Amino acid sequence: MTENEELGKPKERKGRLTVVLVLATLISAFGSSFQYGYNVAVVNSPSTVTQQFYNTTYLERYGRPMEKNLLTLLWSLSVSMYPLGGFFGSLMVAPLVNKLGRKGTLLFNNIFSIAPAVMMGVSEIAKSYEIIIVARFIVGICAGLSSNVVPMYLGELAPKNLRGALGIIPQLFITIGILSAQVLGIRNILGNSTGWTLMLGITGIPAVVELLLLPFFPESPRYMLIQRGDEKTAKKALQRLRGWEDVDAELSEMRLEDQSEKAEGHLSVLSLLSQRSLRWQLVSIIVMNMGQQLSGVNAIYYYADSIYSTAGVKQNDIQYVTVGTGAVNVFMTIAAVFIVEASGRRLLLLCGFGICCVACVLLTVALNFQESVTWMPYISIICVIIYVIGHAIGPSPIPYVVTAEMFRQSARPAAFMVAGSVHWLSNFTVGLSGLGSYSFIIFSFICLVTLIYIWLVVPETKNTTFLEICQMFAKRNKVEIQLGDGGLPLKENRENLEDAVKVTAF
Repeated sequence: MTENEELGKPKERKGRLTVVLVLATLISAFGSSFQYGYNVAVVNSPSTVTQQFYNTTYLERYGRPMEKNLLTLLWSLSVSMYPLGGFFGSLMVAPLVNKLGRKGTLLFNNIFSIAPAVMMGVSEIAKSYEIIIVARFIVGICAGLSSNVVPMYLGELAPKNLRGALGIIPQLFITIGILSAQVLGIRNILGNSTGWTLMLGITGIPAVVELLLLPFFPESPRYMLIQRGDEKTAKKALQRLRGWEDVDAELSEMRLEDQSEKAEGHLSVLSLLSQRSLRWQLVSIIVMNMGQQLSGVNAIYYYADSIYSTAGVKQNDIQYVTVGTGAVNVFMTIAAVFIVEASGRRLLLLCGFGICCVACVLLTVALNFQESVTWMPYISIICVIIYVIGHAIGPSPIPYVVTAEMFRQSARPAAFMVAGSVHWLSNFTVGLSGLGSYSFIIFSFICLVTLIYIWLVVPETKNTTFLEICQMFAKRNKVEIQLGDGGLPLKENRENLEDAVKVTAF
């Protein structure tokens, strides 16, 4: 007889990948996260052709060419409406996931993908560039929701020993979406005057796939048990996801979490900000999400074409080198999926931000000497590739994973709402700022500050329950969280479960 059986506790089994879990992960990531990445990059390759459409449409309407300043303004709006929509989408996360559930929100979110896909697809026929600008805002709302809800959904579906790996899958599909847009944007494929509207409209296809297939997969068991009180449905969902009948140990852990936050109810953003027991978790996700977006990742892609051109890459071949950089991003994110459970979240974050910090410093030097030193442009290309590798293994995927892990059920929607808002506001800010070669010094400093914060504050969260992670932060938050029987899952019919968890301030 095992120690757990002697203590009267349900035996905890190590989670495994099942068909249901894998398919739910792939369908939700393809249907939602893929679109986020695709729409980040889809306007870049056909930008010249699209701006010609803007100019031609204006000429047909008013009988004169569009002024250069107006064209620049309208194109900037077309690009910047996407992160602005992402910000507003993030603000919708908490109310929607609490009302509709995680899966329900993902299904509802497809409205914000299919509608703008149709709008952008018919924009040339309608002879309206305004449609594209509005559609970019709407599809941004889709991205703002999906970038937060998919990691939340998968974090609650996954067993604790696979939570990190499955939590990176959304970021993997974001990078695949970016790469797909880069490939389709090659001028011989769709990045031309006849294919650009089709390229913009393709974003609706993953949404249709998700809308048709995701209803056949379970809602988050944690949402069903803790927030809806439907234990029967939660148990059936767990049995399907785990591939075995005995899920009592995991249900007991959920009940324990439920009892620990009975007094809190559903936390709004304002109440989340005032929760002493969640103070450092909140600061941590804000720092990591700001670090992710303000570390220079968008500037790297902005500078990439000019760096390749200076290095002697032919203008027509730059698009292929860009695709190669996107492929490196995908490959390194795949590597992160396989190593995150062995290496842990903390090590990947530290290594990633460290690599980006060094790459930004070296890139600053290379950019300032590339005209006077013949071989310096090649150093610039190497720095870009090294930066992409560093960002792909840590800063890009891990903040989503850690945000899902640091908060219990009642606080998680509001936490993702805060994290998502910070993410998209930071993205929007970088897009508005003027970028010069010396800006990479600022990005390097941000990477260094984020690295130091993670080193000092953020604990390792792999293979731990959500309550155990709260315990890790308890001392720093100056509260005490006591779990019954040392934090082990309690027996299903244990009496006085309400007394099993106590949170008190020092």
